[in-house]
Amino acid sequence: MTDTQVKDLFLEAGSRKKTTPIYAVNKEDCSSFVKGLSAVQKKYLDVKSFKGTAGQVELLFDEGGAVEAAVVGLGTKDEPMIYNLFGDVPFKLPEGAYHFDGDFSERPEVELFDAALAWGLGTYRFNEYKPSAVKEARVLKLSKAINADKLLNILTSVYLGRDLINTPANDLGPDVYEERIKLFAAQNKAKMSVVKGDALLVKKFPLIHAVGRASTQAPRLVELNWGKKSDPKVTLVGKGICFDTGGLNLKPGASMNLMKKDMGGSATALTIASMVMGAKLPLNLRVLLPIAENNISGNAFRPGDVLPSRKGLSVEIENTDAEGRLVLADALALADEQEVDELFCFATLTGAARVGMGPDLPPFYTDDDEMAEGLESSSRTVFDYMWRLPFWQPYDKWLNSQIADVNHISAGPFAGSITAGLFLRRFVENAKRFVHFDIYGWTPKALPGKPVGGEPQVARAVFDYLEKKYK
Repeated sequence: MTDTQVKDLFLEAGSRKKTTPIYAVNKEDCSSFVKGLSAVQKKYLDVKSFKGTAGQVELLFDEGGAVEAAVVGLGTKDEPMIYNLFGDVPFKLPEGAYHFDGDFSERPEVELFDAALAWGLGTYRFNEYKPSAVKEARVLKLSKAINADKLLNILTSVYLGRDLINTPANDLGPDVYEERIKLFAAQNKAKMSVVKGDALLVKKFPLIHAVGRASTQAPRLVELNWGKKSDPKVTLVGKGICFDTGGLNLKPGASMNLMKKDMGGSATALTIASMVMGAKLPLNLRVLLPIAENNISGNAFRPGDVLPSRKGLSVEIENTDAEGRLVLADALALADEQEVDELFCFATLTGAARVGMGPDLPPFYTDDDEMAEGLESSSRTVFDYMWRLPFWQPYDKWLNSQIADVNHISAGPFAGSITAGLFLRRFVENAKRFVHFDIYGWTPKALPGKPVGGEPQVARAVFDYLEKKYK
């Protein structure tokens, strides 16, 4: 969706357009709420067994049968009622314009901003290839208490990330992806540079080149710079594998179906960048996106190859389906050559993270306890969850190679996400703070505010962390 379309989901607080109220009711106050309704409405809610159960949405009709209001159950006062609940509301209502009414203050977890954000997140649909499925958006009138600029900035940014991940690889290969980023840079007045094809070898990015050289579309490193050089330096690095066949270690068909999302790390980095730029945070922001397609041809890199890296470490290749950490290694090495206050890495990196944490709870790794506490606090605040796992140093020796400085994966079946993080950490020495996120980038089963499809996980949490720290 474009910025204009996101704005179309809302009415300004001063709008005089007639809107239908939405009441939020918890279980404890349900009886007193029902007492104030008409006899017809009382009977209707009784038939519907409305008790204020979390997530239940019902309509209230007037004597003539027209919709007069809607009511949303919040659950009990002592159970955590997350704002995501309101992400399920829009498409449970008839077409029309609405506003939040009633007293939200009894539930401090539910702020009007959070409810409106969830409304916008839940309204998203990717209908680029199926226009017949487009539904008329339900419009929400914003309260004066809501920071509309911040709301639209976050939603526009998340929609950007979702759109990128959802777009199939035939329409978002490395060439088109570069053009999309170029447009993004122009819209946000960011400087952009690209190192592409064999120039990667000249400029000393041999791992990015090796991963993408078998594709008909050249690999590349895209760099964005934004903000004042005197401001704190924050660098975002995101894995941009537009499609991952597994290379010569070819994936089975079932494992290849969702590989259009293997650029989800780069989409997450761009989502955060969009939020930072939109909010005009005082940061010297740098975004590094190694973009490639892991394909097969006569010049594909092979298991057993030993490749050079930008950092100077020789890397033995155990499996060509672990290509993401290779492109990230060169990008992280570049990032680490400058003095960086905070270095973030995002990647749809390992199946091991999904086995251990599932699709909805991305693990993250950092040696900085203060950074970890800040990120975890923000994740809880905005309900964009993550879970800290350790850079467990005893496992680092599992990456030892007999013929190279390092093997890029462990030969054993255990702790695959941790060892991937340990491999990446070898390419970062100078950054004051470094964190790596092993995300899934996809919602396999619809959740409130999260339709099935691409999701720039942890983006809202990282932005909240940066906003609190630097605004």
